[in-house]
Amino acid sequence: MIVGGGHNGLTAAAYLARAGLDVLLLERDDHLGGAAISAPAFEGVEARLSRYSYLVSLLPRRIIDDLGLDLRLVRRAHSSYTPDPHDPTRGLLIERDGAGYGAFERIGAASDALAWGSFGDDTVRLAEAIFPTLTEPLPTRDEVRRMVGDARVWDEFVRRPLGEAVAARFSNDLVRGVVETDGLIGTFTRTSDPALDANRCFLYHVIGGGTGDWDVPVGGMGAVSGELARAARTAGATLVTGADATGITPDGEVTYTQGDVEHTVTAGTVLSGVAPHVLARLLGEPDQAPRPEGAQLKVNLLLTRLPRLRDTSVSPEAAFGGTLHVNETASQLEAAYAAASEGRLPDPMPCEVYCHTLSDPSILSPELTASGAHTLTVFALHVPDRLVDAIGDDELRRAAERAVLDSLDSVLAEPIESLLATDASGRPCIETKTTRDLERALAMPGGNIFHGPLSWPWREDGDPASTPAERWGVATAHPRILMCGSGAVRGGAVSGIGGHNAAMAVVESLAG
Repeated sequence: MIVGGGHNGLTAAAYLARAGLDVLLLERDDHLGGAAISAPAFEGVEARLSRYSYLVSLLPRRIIDDLGLDLRLVRRAHSSYTPDPHDPTRGLLIERDGAGYGAFERIGAASDALAWGSFGDDTVRLAEAIFPTLTEPLPTRDEVRRMVGDARVWDEFVRRPLGEAVAARFSNDLVRGVVETDGLIGTFTRTSDPALDANRCFLYHVIGGGTGDWDVPVGGMGAVSGELARAARTAGATLVTGADATGITPDGEVTYTQGDVEHTVTAGTVLSGVAPHVLARLLGEPDQAPRPEGAQLKVNLLLTRLPRLRDTSVSPEAAFGGTLHVNETASQLEAAYAAASEGRLPDPMPCEVYCHTLSDPSILSPELTASGAHTLTVFALHVPDRLVDAIGDDELRRAAERAVLDSLDSVLAEPIESLLATDASGRPCIETKTTRDLERALAMPGGNIFHGPLSWPWREDGDPASTPAERWGVATAHPRILMCGSGAVRGGAVSGIGGHNAAMAVVESLAG
């Protein structure tokens, strides 16, 4: 039995059903996919947005091929563009194959041009060594260190705070910020923190596919979950929606309600796709770890056209064709963290902006596409869940949305609000999701998009590895209950890795 019908639960269901097992998956919502869905966000507007998760990097080709997924992922035309917040008429444009000396010289960072290339080479070294291990039993830390084969790289990215390596390698504040954002997305920390939370976040953001590229799923994130659900059903899994789990016992008994009817089912093994904090509640046990906290704001917009930038040398298609970094210099990120730690919204708001429709217009109706409309996804950093309590839910949503729009306007040649499309009732097409909104909609405690702190993708020497669940990084304190979601070791992001590894542990235990 699988509790939770997100993309990881669906992955596990497909693998286990293909192995000939009877699989029942329970999903509390009226649809499958969890955070990996496409859905209309605006009344009467034919646009299916990736409302929560939005890009794919960590989904292994092995899972796509094993399950026969009809899934197309496309590379974005550009890598990133970052306007200089002190002079928005210039900025750093990074193409997919990197950036030349001139791009860095334009923002006064010529000395960082060579460092950018060598830093990228080092992250590729990590990616090529680590990514293939994610769908294998957990290697040990020493085994991974030997796979990386470079003591300096291991020391900089694994043993010392990320901020130290960034400061040593780069001199320009803007360049440092572009690098550091990969360690802060969804993680409320400083890159200088010796706890190394930023290092773990950074690692998962740069190893995907062995290259670190983040791709666009054609049809939106719902195409990913839709294909996984199809594969699971085709293999014989039973997928039940509207089934809200209310209790789990260590011996595999699951109680759930569907409509007004309560059901109880006992399974040989229960796979939990919910956050560990939620699993503890279902087990009736106190959660030993602190309650997770997310640290981001998600804003979806539909525009009548792409906005012009103050930097006239960069087209809107280039600026929005990769990741647009706004107010994300290293010093701005540090100031934003300090403000949020004191209970205030960052000002200016650090934002990452992405345009799905430049790479894949299929999420819009033909009429909207022909009109020149585009979607924008804005992911704002350092907006931790604690601010909901400090400021208030509705007030935070309003103030944070305003802060995002103001941040974008600081680098645009025209107010972004003047380009917002309107829905069937004449309301602007803008949707803002706080951490508390994510908790309510997706049962992610504290709105934490990783279900809790990210783990290193290996086991420490001496960690138990006597059972398949321990070897695959999906064990809980109860032998009949395994983690299959983002709370598993190597969980987090849209990858299917947690589901794959839980399924492999079940198959291995039955074979043994």
